[in-house]
Amino acid sequence: MSRFDQLKNRLTNALQPVVCELEDDSAAHAGHAGAASGGSHYNLKIISHQFEGLNRISRHRLVYDAIGDMMHTDVHALAIVALAPSEIPT
Repeated sequence: MSRFDQLKNRLTNALQPVVCELEDDSAAHAGHAGAASGGSHYNLKIISHQFEGLNRISRHRLVYDAIGDMMHTDVHALAIVALAPSEIPT
């Protein structure tokens, strides 16, 4: 399984998101120290009921908990937009 798929599976299993949009932005960071060491750059937009009532720091902690050790080995940078469903305009 690819690094991207592992990351997305961990997020999906842990947070049961309504939306999970993960983008690999590593190509834009070619030559960067993190890219040279094998870490990838990702953008994440995730909407989950588990974020309801939590502040941004708590939401990010849930994301980092979900990906666990991948943050130390496979991910160099992760830009996160974490929302609760109630924050999405209808």
